[in-house]
Amino acid sequence: MRPINVGLLGVGTVGRGTWDLLSRNAGEIRRRAGRAIRVTHVAARSAERARELVGARARVCAHPREVTRAADVDIVVELIGGTDAARELVLDAIAHGKHVVTANKALLALYGNEIFAAAQKRGVMVAFEASVGGGIPIVKALREGLAANRIEWIAGIINGTSNYTLTEMRERGVSFEEALAEAQRLGYAEADPRMDIEGVDAAQKLTILAALAFGIPMQFRRVYSEGIAKLTREDIAYAEELGYRIKLLGITRRAPRGIELRVHPALVPARRLIASVEGVMNAVLVKGDAVGPTLFYGAGAGGQPTASAVVADLLDVTRLITADPEHRVPHLAVQPEHLARTPILPIGEVETSYYLRMRVLDRPGVLADIARILAARRISIGAMVQKEPGAGEKQVDIVMLTHRAREKDVAAAIAAIERLATVVGRVRRIRVEELL
Repeated sequence: MRPINVGLLGVGTVGRGTWDLLSRNAGEIRRRAGRAIRVTHVAARSAERARELVGARARVCAHPREVTRAADVDIVVELIGGTDAARELVLDAIAHGKHVVTANKALLALYGNEIFAAAQKRGVMVAFEASVGGGIPIVKALREGLAANRIEWIAGIINGTSNYTLTEMRERGVSFEEALAEAQRLGYAEADPRMDIEGVDAAQKLTILAALAFGIPMQFRRVYSEGIAKLTREDIAYAEELGYRIKLLGITRRAPRGIELRVHPALVPARRLIASVEGVMNAVLVKGDAVGPTLFYGAGAGGQPTASAVVADLLDVTRLITADPEHRVPHLAVQPEHLARTPILPIGEVETSYYLRMRVLDRPGVLADIARILAARRISIGAMVQKEPGAGEKQVDIVMLTHRAREKDVAAAIAAIERLATVVGRVRRIRVEELL
């Protein structure tokens, strides 16, 4: 059987890892796929780097459209990153009858609906395991392994930079700024880390996970995102004292009136397995109605782990390349005509528990005033820590954990508490996720 020919766009970290893996494990890949998979065309910003990588074993193209339009290329692997150029090239590849493999979460979060529709119309596949969680096979698990389940919710640590920063804050007791600087020094964070620490990267990945879990279109612009820059070592310490760890979570959940789609820091009980995921590692917790909670853990980035997912997609596409398009696994786990139009809940309608930390004057009646404001909005207190003032201090911290409440009610209560003359500064609010 003739080999499957692959056109590779991009020879960065993941592109090089993909080339290396296809070369190193060529025999094993052929056994699994039933035929050889070989890279025959390569395009990159630096033709010199591409030639250095592939030598005479593949054609180095001056323009990426030479790859997307090459008559003898079966699958185009897009690893250039970004959105605008990547979108044009992926759509061009599809228009010319090529199957596509991509690791580009931003591309899919923004343009996935358009890309999948084009692929469906042309009868080709778009595979994207590497777009979420690096080498963790979470896309395949949601599309196939858990297909019998009604997914109830997903909670994921899906950004390694943020997780490393929070780990450093907890383990070393350093500030956010110090932890982030260390992440940059070690190469875990970019020189401009905003995409990571502001939750944008995690929101892009969550968009994909939610679409797969609930059979809905990609809706990146409806994800509520909140980053970790405002977290302090005091919050980390109080969370520990209360039996929790703080993680940046991507959460999507079925609710009675819609689907929650949110990224933010959250207190997670320390006894949960996902709370023990440290450093740059990723983990995704999926709750299905039949299987219960399942945890997927592994390296969320890096050349070899991500290349592992890219090559797994190449294997899948190779195995199905001759299958009737109507009988392939749908891109978003359900047939396109059955995508649901379930609304995305505004963050104000989300219900969860809350951690509230406030700095108050050490006077009688302060706690009663705060409790009265919470009670007026039907917010009950589940636990509380009140520190004694030190010698000469006139201010103390009060930390509360609430029972489940609606976000907009908590926001209104916080605004009222901040207006009290006995409350100093802003109230710190972090959501609490029990993950049951």
